[in-house]
Amino acid sequence: MNSLSKCTSAPPATTLGYKLGVFGVVLVLLWIGIFKFTPTEAAAIEPLIKNHPLMGWAYNFLSVQTVSNLVGFSEIVVAIGLIYGFFNPRVGYFSGLASSVIFIVTLSFLFTTPDTWKIVDGIPTTSFFLVKDILFLAIAIMVVEHNKKLLVSQS
Repeated sequence: MNSLSKCTSAPPATTLGYKLGVFGVVLVLLWIGIFKFTPTEAAAIEPLIKNHPLMGWAYNFLSVQTVSNLVGFSEIVVAIGLIYGFFNPRVGYFSGLASSVIFIVTLSFLFTTPDTWKIVDGIPTTSFFLVKDILFLAIAIMVVEHNKKLLVSQS
């Protein structure tokens, strides 16, 4: 019976798949975070942020580039936190929470940005670059769950 329970238990979150998933999230956060410092990306995200009820106010006080820089900076900090989280579960836990917030906000753009959804050949379509964040959100939640278990076991 012992061998059966070992075969059916979930693999630890330190598997290659987990690490590859976190690496993918880190890569995207770093890459897109750095790109936010360019005028091209600042202009591209302006309609997303401007139409968001929790973020649009930022343009009343800050320039388009400054808002983009702040978003990019937060993405880079969270990516670094996710990397450091492999060595420190507390940092991993909070970085997982922060990345979850980033991806939830990004997904909310699907509902707050006008003309995001279109009907093409009878099929609803959207900005697919936003939809990818469903997978990133799932990985961020895995990071939170994994590191929470480590923190509890250390107590």
